[in-house]
Amino acid sequence: MARRKKGDPVSGWICLDKPYDLTSTSAVGRVRRAFNAQKAGHAGTLDPLATGILPIALGEATKTVPFLVDADKAYRFSIEWGRTTDTFDREGATTASSDVRPTRAAVEAALPVFVGEIDQIPPNYSAIKVDGERAYDLAREGVEFELATRKVTIHSARVSNAPDADHVEIEIECGKGTYVRAIVRDLALALGACGHVSALRRTRVGRFTEAQAIGLESLENLGYEARLSEALLPVETALDDIPVLAVTDEDAFRLAQGRAIVLVPRQVETLKARLTSGDRTVSAMSGERLVALCEMRAGRLNPVRVFQLT
Repeated sequence: MARRKKGDPVSGWICLDKPYDLTSTSAVGRVRRAFNAQKAGHAGTLDPLATGILPIALGEATKTVPFLVDADKAYRFSIEWGRTTDTFDREGATTASSDVRPTRAAVEAALPVFVGEIDQIPPNYSAIKVDGERAYDLAREGVEFELATRKVTIHSARVSNAPDADHVEIEIECGKGTYVRAIVRDLALALGACGHVSALRRTRVGRFTEAQAIGLESLENLGYEARLSEALLPVETALDDIPVLAVTDEDAFRLAQGRAIVLVPRQVETLKARLTSGDRTVSAMSGERLVALCEMRAGRLNPVRVFQLT
């Protein structure tokens, strides 16, 4: 007999507004406990010193995490001039200092170089693995190593505020794998200055935005009032860019059993028009219920991930 899973079979997404000085893992744990959920995970780690959007998947939503990890993101961050640190944020040890204070105009003039597909070297204090070890662990131990350059895409970058000579605030929209601390490192170098990230907030992950976000304390208070369902977003929230096909109850039953269904020519043409080049992923929906993520091939939908939702 299969062992019964601990917790409740709750499924959906929480758009969490992660507070300052909390790890993403700890945030997931607190959300999971609030719901007494059987399973939980997150899409896109936020550093403890960062705040903002941390999408947390519960139950069957964990099957859609990979689609959100690859989603575009938006950040708002502040640079404090005058000091460079080993971590490129305010908690690090000072490695260099300078009296140079770039003006807002100078920063605006330098930003276009960082827009588009660019080469970026991740910070040594990052979660990237080097010979099986996390880079930040090696950096803390004083081990010398070099991380390889990566291609990242920054869709836009603008100065949103410059409150004083020591600080400038920037907003960016970017693709996956972009490190804000690396942008600050390279921008300061281009301007002949020293600087570090003094504040960082993620304002969007895919379609998860600040407008949907709920703070951790507010979420836990909903739990005390038995109103947690008010904060739960549907499992398919992370699949916003994937074409949807409405299926019959009979086809939904076949897909749920892991069997392919045959499409009529009209359905094939409609889906082809919606699919991006080289992509074949389709969401099969029965009414408002997500049945399966499928791959379309040769006029058939083959289930790849089946969802046990009621």
